[in-house]
Amino acid sequence: MKIDIHRSEHRGEADYGWLKAKYSFSFAQYYQPNRIHFGVLRVLNDDSIAPGRGFGTHPHDNMEIVTIPLQGELTHQDSMGHKEVIRSGEVQVMSAGTGVEHSEFNEHAEASCQLFQIWFLPKVRNVKPRYDQAAYDVASLPNGWVTLVHPQGQGDGLWIHQDVWIHMTELQPGQSILKQSNVSGYGHYIMVIDGSISIDEHTLYRRDEAQIRDTDSFEMTALETARILAIEVPLSLPRIR
Repeated sequence: MKIDIHRSEHRGEADYGWLKAKYSFSFAQYYQPNRIHFGVLRVLNDDSIAPGRGFGTHPHDNMEIVTIPLQGELTHQDSMGHKEVIRSGEVQVMSAGTGVEHSEFNEHAEASCQLFQIWFLPKVRNVKPRYDQAAYDVASLPNGWVTLVHPQGQGDGLWIHQDVWIHMTELQPGQSILKQSNVSGYGHYIMVIDGSISIDEHTLYRRDEAQIRDTDSFEMTALETARILAIEVPLSLPRIR
């Protein structure tokens, strides 16, 4: 098993006043040539949006976009005619495909909105844009892996145009959990949302991340109460189609 640890404090960052962002991969003005992507995982931004502020209307194309609010709520509006509010405990997916415009605002008067926005390179380009969102079972997080997103045709719930699985779990101190690959040879990206864990004698703290290759199963143990995001991805980049 090969494991690369990236510490929270080594991420890129930006402070626009209304937006405070941490970048796990090169994004906007943050550029690190060795931090462009992990397989088809291209972006993981850890954003905090101030009350009454947000992203104005802007375009995307040929990207699979997943938004996971961690605290607060966000109003999404797009050129497909959707206007939806997503909250902590829910997940949003958007296939930008041939092109879509959208805005995202925190309309709360007092509370900030904290979220992960995650981008994946698509398996197929120029698909028809689509949008979906759903709640996940927060109460089941201590019972094992809860699936947030999966590939098209791989089950009920939210899917995207890429062979990606996103899972979340919550562990109590001393509790261990096994992570197994859905597809042999895929890579695993682990983000500690809160708490601390150990993986293969490495200790990870809040917002630390691990990129894991060359294994189809590994174990994690909580050192304190921990919430964990796990993303399984193809490591080879998609051919342009």
